[in-house]
Amino acid sequence: MTTDAIQEKVLEIETRLSKLEGNRSNLTMVLFSGDFDKAMAALIIANGALAMGKEVTIFVTFWGLDILKKPTMTGAGKNFLEKMVTMMRPKGPAHLPTSKMNFGGIGPKLFQYMMGRKNVTTLQSLLDTAIEFGVRIVACQMSMDVMGIKKEDLIDNIEFGGVAAFLGSAFNSNTTLFV
Repeated sequence: MTTDAIQEKVLEIETRLSKLEGNRSNLTMVLFSGDFDKAMAALIIANGALAMGKEVTIFVTFWGLDILKKPTMTGAGKNFLEKMVTMMRPKGPAHLPTSKMNFGGIGPKLFQYMMGRKNVTTLQSLLDTAIEFGVRIVACQMSMDVMGIKKEDLIDNIEFGGVAAFLGSAFNSNTTLFV
């Protein structure tokens, strides 16, 4: 093989790799936790990356789905166990516990009070901003099925998908976080 042929082959391989990699400067997160403070951190990071021009995907699974719940949920189409789980879990960002210092529900209220005094935006506002400006939020369909959560129970303007949606986004990201 001649030098020109080798250089041509290297150029062809580099071109293929660049097409496969694309713009890998995006951010993908798995939001597994339903804790107020962890959700705040995830949404602050997501909004910050969005402000830097990154494409952001948040794959929301298991307890993290509590963040996406509507404040009022129906029991329609749910079996007894699904209704029980629905009753026991928080309904939306305003009702999430904190990971530390929950104190029977007083901890999140204390944090929200302190945040209000310091003019820190609310969790609901961070979520609304993320959705409004293009953060792709994907609710894990398998987790929804396991936990008895229906599409009608969750907020609008989100997607539904599985592990393939997460992996596709993670492949196109240079940063993947698990919260």
